[in-house]
Amino acid sequence: MSFKKQLPRLEKPQSSYFVTFVTWERLELSPAARQVVLNACEFFHNQRYYLFSGVVMPDHVHLLIQPFIKVEHEFWSIGSILHSIKSYSAKQIPNVMLHIGKVWQDGRYEQMIKDEKEFQNKWEYIRQNPVKDGLSKTPEEYPFFWESF
Repeated sequence: MSFKKQLPRLEKPQSSYFVTFVTWERLELSPAARQVVLNACEFFHNQRYYLFSGVVMPDHVHLLIQPFIKVEHEFWSIGSILHSIKSYSAKQIPNVMLHIGKVWQDGRYEQMIKDEKEFQNKWEYIRQNPVKDGLSKTPEEYPFFWESF
């Protein structure tokens, strides 16, 4: 059995991140399950992080997020934020759709946003994801899309 050590992740206070996480074996979430996930993503908005934008697709989630500082020199990590979202939603999803077993793949993709242009590109990518996949005609029509202004 081979063990692949995960590389350390660089996180900086007051940075914004584009984050993606995926369902286990590309499990398709029902609309009710997607609502559970969206609610979990929004839950700590303005408490542990600022959620600029998010979309819950049938088998993955994209977030544009900025973790808050907890106390001096300590901030909410992307790992702790996603653990909360994934753990809570995984426990709630069997209440709204027939599914037994693992809901989320381990890990995630994250990218620290370098500048305003990259921020705008990621925001637009999230907005257009349901449109690109034919799930709605506009981002605003997709019920599992959220953005703050």
